[in-house]
Amino acid sequence: MRRPRGEVVMTTAGDLLVIRPKRFVLPMWASVLVLVLRWLARGCWWCLSHPIIVGLVVLAVVLYADWGWAGLVVPLVLASVVSALWRWRDEASWWRWCGGPLLGRIRQVFVYRRAWREAMTLCGLAETYDHRAVLPALLRVRSDQALDVLTIRMVRGQTPADFQRVTANLAYAFGRRHARVYSERPDDPPTRTGYWALLLGWVDRVRFRDRPTVVYLVLVRTDALRPVVAPFDAPAVPDLTALPLARREDLGTWSLHLLATHVLIGGATRSGKGSVLWSLVRSLGGGITSGLVRLWVIDPKGGMEFAMGRPMFARFACKSFEAMADLLDEAVTVMRERQTRLAGTVRVHTPTEADPLVVVVIDEMAALTAYLQDVDLRKRIAGSLGLLLSQGAGVGVLVVAALQDPRKEVLPFRDLFPTRIALGLTEAAQVDLVLGDGARNRGALADQMPRWAKGVGYVILDGTPEPMRVRFSYVTDDHIRELAQQYPAPADAADILAQVGRESTPEPVRPALPRQRRGPLLPDALRNILDADGGESR
Repeated sequence: MRRPRGEVVMTTAGDLLVIRPKRFVLPMWASVLVLVLRWLARGCWWCLSHPIIVGLVVLAVVLYADWGWAGLVVPLVLASVVSALWRWRDEASWWRWCGGPLLGRIRQVFVYRRAWREAMTLCGLAETYDHRAVLPALLRVRSDQALDVLTIRMVRGQTPADFQRVTANLAYAFGRRHARVYSERPDDPPTRTGYWALLLGWVDRVRFRDRPTVVYLVLVRTDALRPVVAPFDAPAVPDLTALPLARREDLGTWSLHLLATHVLIGGATRSGKGSVLWSLVRSLGGGITSGLVRLWVIDPKGGMEFAMGRPMFARFACKSFEAMADLLDEAVTVMRERQTRLAGTVRVHTPTEADPLVVVVIDEMAALTAYLQDVDLRKRIAGSLGLLLSQGAGVGVLVVAALQDPRKEVLPFRDLFPTRIALGLTEAAQVDLVLGDGARNRGALADQMPRWAKGVGYVILDGTPEPMRVRFSYVTDDHIRELAQQYPAPADAADILAQVGRESTPEPVRPALPRQRRGPLLPDALRNILDADGGESR
């Protein structure tokens, strides 16, 4: 017999009482009404969240109701023609305002949404709370010519480091080879000018606001770095805060902020270190001729890399290690003089033609810091480099160095380079040695460069831990000869002739040091007796 609900029932197990609370049962019409209201609320929220789609649907319905199929076909044809003309005239703005948002929305619905739960679960980013799976939320997909930028809201308790540890897994989970994770929005806010600058500035403040709960996953849809990058035009007056050197994955130009920084370039043999160095020299060409920039170049390979551009250099050392040490000592002297002169006046040196920027370029730095056999000379060079790297940036004496082996014993002052570039490397551990700890987990796969990727590398800037993948321009021998003719250093620089004369002198011959006798430790009296006996026997 069925018991009525809401009664107190006495059991036979002692004085135990079982209280069955009375249940409130909704009638069927009330349950249906609640579900309908919930669906209506969700529908209204979706309409408010997607006003463009709703507006297009309403417009299509009105046109179809008034004009039939012609009301739909004619606007589509006109929109296609306008879109094609827009892309032909200004492709960048077309991708920003038309093609990018449309493609991003399509890929969000038909590509990423379909594989989202599976990818987040198998990559270890799904969490469990209250016996149910909690996934990171995909908020938006923004596309351009080559990249998809996914805006993801993290699960409470997650950090960007959790996504950075599985960057490679996320790339292959969505069918791509390259991906990176950014804790902040990867693109910079635009510079607004004109009548609407104030209003658009407030909009940019909202768009680029700090969002600690959001992480950005950048997936390379089309590798724009496969084609060889042609050399950039050398500006007449170089902007030392934005020197164009390479092409980015989004087809933009990557510019180097050279002022008040040192640059380290790490890469295996034939990885394209010369592309980086000559791209930098080319971008400084106008400043070299005007006297705004002075290049002091050290080429331990006997001039195989830089001798072709010798007219552009105020200092050049390629044969004698003594001359290379003297060059570094002179750079320290310039640094000390500027420190004495500028102390209490300014904190950062501003280059002028009367007080130019001195850039010390060193190719194969390990030849000076690790492989040089003369211990005293090696210590002298290391001491000068340590002073320049620790104190020279603020007074306009900068160091740009390239090397193949980034180990600590080869380059003990690696951490003194704020700007770092990693080209193709041979080991996974070398990526972190060049770019810093955790760089490979954040997407800098410099040890997995394909054969064609000469000049392709990852850059790390001071204050931005996320790496950026770029390809530097390829400067041929003919381009170098043209640079040497078009942008020579000032002819009245007496230090050029002095350095050429110094390089023409042979390596100084050092007298051989007497070798100490090696043998058993004997008292002096016994050793004298043995020497006397040996002399008589001879």
